[in-house]
Amino acid sequence: MHGWVKVTLWALTGLLAVTTIFFNSYILLMSLLTYRKNKKWTPSETIILALAIGSISHQLICYYWMTMAEVDNKCRIIETSYTIMLLLVYSLKFTIMWDSSFLTFYYSTKLVNTPNRCYTDIQAVILKHVTLAVFLIPLGGLGTCMPMMVVFHADNHTVAYKDCGVLMPDTLPGKVYEVIYLILSDVLPGLLMMKCCISISVHLALHLRHMKASTNGAHAPKLGSQMRVIRMALSLVAVFIIFLVVDLFVNYRIAVYHENIIMLTFFFTSIYTTVTAMVLIYGKKPFWKALIHEFNISMDVYPCLSCLKVPEQKAKPSTPAKVKN
Repeated sequence: MHGWVKVTLWALTGLLAVTTIFFNSYILLMSLLTYRKNKKWTPSETIILALAIGSISHQLICYYWMTMAEVDNKCRIIETSYTIMLLLVYSLKFTIMWDSSFLTFYYSTKLVNTPNRCYTDIQAVILKHVTLAVFLIPLGGLGTCMPMMVVFHADNHTVAYKDCGVLMPDTLPGKVYEVIYLILSDVLPGLLMMKCCISISVHLALHLRHMKASTNGAHAPKLGSQMRVIRMALSLVAVFIIFLVVDLFVNYRIAVYHENIIMLTFFFTSIYTTVTAMVLIYGKKPFWKALIHEFNISMDVYPCLSCLKVPEQKAKPSTPAKVKN
């Protein structure tokens, strides 16, 4: 990858890093406020919290590695430190993918009732131990990435535009492990999300048909707040599938053709974390309205800053229906 391309990707990833950290920090703030109010987190809030922490950590380590690779272009610093950062980035990417699929799985269990008793029991056991699951996912990601230190080799064949600490799968064991890693980190969570997407779509179609039949076409069927959750879940799946296709293609070019395009994987992952955070905020409540409300609450704590409060839009009073004589 040429130097000007790397600088461009570094600048664009920096912009995405700011938006990713901003949106996910907002999610963390809302989660903490919810915990302070209710003294507990729901399973969905626990998964979203883990996803937000993973996204912020991934973005910080990823952008730090890219910045150091630009500053230390001759790789004078020991490359083991760069390699460790890369392993953490891959591990956090594994965590983000599985947290996303786990969240979609949770929404699927809440929206869709399955007649399979055994499958329902498995769902109940998983959802009962959500906190344990969100702790095991990062550990699984770290354990999955550690073998890279053994089966991958240093990228020494490109001297002009070399990235520091990059390990390439240039042997048969390395290529086999690369396939296994992509199946575990991308394909399996993608299949789980596809299954949940199909279940939610079928549930939505059947529910709308039932509601339309019950109203006899008098007015359009409505799902209320459930529709926002359905849109959020389906949007998460759509964003994930697009990212999956792009990520598999980039890793295919790296593994088969040994192209030095690892920064592309970081760039596309940054896009994914940013868009995912925006979708999650949409699924919870209108973003700017909630942000202004929380800002005004924080200003109430400091009376001297009350002049900075932003006026909120008040709900319009509902007009009474006309009664026919």
